[in-house]
Amino acid sequence: MRIYISADMEGITGLVDADDVQPAGRDYERGRLMMAEDVNAAVRGALAAGATDIVVNDAHGPMRNLLPEALHPAVRLIRGKPKQMGMLEGLTPGHHAMIGVGYHSRAGVLGVLSHSFMGHEIEDMWLDGRPVGEIGLAHATAAAIGVPLVALTGDDTACDEATAWDDSVTTVAVKYARDRFAARLRPADEAREAIEKAVTTALAAHAVRAEPTPPSEPQAPRELTVRWQSASVAATLQGIPGVTATDSRTVRAEGRLPSLYRLFGVWMRVAASLTNQPPYC
Repeated sequence: MRIYISADMEGITGLVDADDVQPAGRDYERGRLMMAEDVNAAVRGALAAGATDIVVNDAHGPMRNLLPEALHPAVRLIRGKPKQMGMLEGLTPGHHAMIGVGYHSRAGVLGVLSHSFMGHEIEDMWLDGRPVGEIGLAHATAAAIGVPLVALTGDDTACDEATAWDDSVTTVAVKYARDRFAARLRPADEAREAIEKAVTTALAAHAVRAEPTPPSEPQAPRELTVRWQSASVAATLQGIPGVTATDSRTVRAEGRLPSLYRLFGVWMRVAASLTNQPPYC
């Protein structure tokens, strides 16, 4: 059984502030070890469910947060950037299930370190007219690839967002948002035990098939719309074929996932080249 883990950082046990999750932050080194422990808990849960191959993609910021030596020896780690598929780099139809560790809620939600991909540079996003963030877009893209998202960990708002997209996803709240940079924390040992048990249970309940298969029918085109803080970003993106504007700061495009997800990654690289803003403001 081949399992894919996408590991973000804002939704990790104990972390609540930019100083916890950014390389220049005073508590970043502690934060990356906390991240490794949450990932290791998910790995132990997957192994208990019968996983024979586990790929972990470091999906946060610089994507060099996880220390290889701090991870369970069963892990095959994808580290660094750029990655054509970003937070989903390495996910293929050959995986039986996906697990999201350390995820956070979308921009505009009062969740711990909430945002959508680029701090406050992205003000809002919609997939087929429905508000979406990293969780919803990952879920939809994984489904298009043919891999179900079966479990997700983060704060309570991230868990609520995941179940709103798909109530079959098993979630583990490792903290409870009090504001964007404050939370009531679960004790670390308790949170990791909950992650491990939830992953084992989710994989068993999902009745993961012996051999993964891609979707039997082509996916219908989807529409992705992004509202940027900067009109300059929206204007520049209109130079990409297929990208149109709905107003001075909002662009949209249609396409099939996962190609549309990859295109969005190009949009973010363009935006990053035009702006120089801290992620959490």
